[in-house]
Amino acid sequence: MNAGARFRGETVVVTGASRGLGRALALAFAAEGAWVLVGYQARAEAAAETLRLLRDAGGAGEAMGFDVGRPAEVQAAFQRIAELRGELHVLVNNAGRSRDVPFTLMSEEDWRGVMDTNLDGAFHCTRAALPALLRAGRAAVVNVASVAALRASRGQANYAASKGGLLALTRTLAAELAPKGIRVNALVPGLVDAGITQHLDRRIVDQYRAALPAGRLGTAEEIARAALFLASEDAGYIVGQALVVDGGLSL
Repeated sequence: MNAGARFRGETVVVTGASRGLGRALALAFAAEGAWVLVGYQARAEAAAETLRLLRDAGGAGEAMGFDVGRPAEVQAAFQRIAELRGELHVLVNNAGRSRDVPFTLMSEEDWRGVMDTNLDGAFHCTRAALPALLRAGRAAVVNVASVAALRASRGQANYAASKGGLLALTRTLAAELAPKGIRVNALVPGLVDAGITQHLDRRIVDQYRAALPAGRLGTAEEIARAALFLASEDAGYIVGQALVVDGGLSL
């Protein structure tokens, strides 16, 4: 990897890193010298491809499967990470899912499934990672939220609520953990050409694109660069904030 070296020798965990934005995040941190844990739930082959791309480019890391919505699996995964690396310098809570449906038709399963991953998952991972983050002395947590937390998004009551909760969690954790040397911030992506956006109705995406001040969708790499900033010492005095990277969608 021939980019910078802001994270040389540091350990970074990216959840939901098998493809899309998560893959871009993992590759971006590796390009800056980090050892990257590629977290995934079920897509083992896709995670292996992320790891291959990472290593082929000169990066280092491992892939590990665990469900962020299951506390026992998360605890076991972070115990293993601690055994492998000792300290943890950056945790990126990126794992997410959507089950879009009008609220009048939304089932308990639709609601709970999204909350379990998007909000509870961040809680489980941050709690399990805390001992290793504290050992690092200076560490960062980046929670990947969504512009859906900031503006109405029909059919996404579950997704919007989970991401709004993630912003609130970010602020409170930031206040509690900053005195201990752990900065917590949130990244708020808009529509990007990767991940969940790829599963939206193209007519809806085209409508949003036409209204974007930037005139285009963002790229996963642009979002990843913002995450690098939040996690780095360049953002050393930024605590509990939500960095919106949406091409003006939320204006």
